Amino acid sequence: MAKPESDRFDTIPADLHRTGAHRGPRRKGRGWIAFAWAALATGVIVAGGVVGLAIINDNIQFGGILGGTTASTPTPTPTPTPTITPIVDGAASVTILNGTETVGLAASVGDAMREAGWAGVGSTANASATDFKTTTVYYVDPANEAAALGLADSLFAKATADATANGVALSITSVRVEQSDQFQGAQLTVVLGADFVEPSADGTTDEPVQ
Repeated sequence: MAKPESDRFDTIPADLHRTGAHRGPRRKGRGWIAFAWAALATGVIVAGGVVGLAIINDNIQFGGILGGTTASTPTPTPTPTPTITPIVDGAASVTILNGTETVGLAASVGDAMREAGWAGVGSTANASATDFKTTTVYYVDPANEAAALGLADSLFAKATADATANGVALSITSVRVEQSDQFQGAQLTVVLGADFVEPSADGTTDEPVQ
């Protein structure tokens, strides 16, 4: 086999001590470029995770992340409580009990309530106790609440009219209304208390009999 001829690349200068492969100097800024790519990849991964959570939960608000308007959860509107309008029900059965020591109070109030439109006033009697403090209208059936409120208004109107006509201070501020199954004899039952005091003919108030 013929020996190849030598050329200028086969002769290495004596002062050149370089051996092996050598890379040229690195360009400046290549580290920042790698960091930027890594940051971009991280951002893409984070954004993908946020979108995935939003799809799963449907509750993530992007306002703080993307600078948009924060979605708000609507506040449920409370259901209004129905207002009961007082009525005068002449067909409602009414019992009036005197829970004080004032003689004849139940009968007197019963007559006044009939005149006020409460034709269903029946029994007027003494209660089982005479130390009842607060005048109260009791009703059993919730359907009679409006009538109970109306009867309370009629009682308060009588007390106010009596006090005005006789020039004395009103002794009662309101008539309580309460649902109870304690009194089953009538649709409405009034128990007159110590706060319901009728003026006497001389302008003074009737005090309980001692």
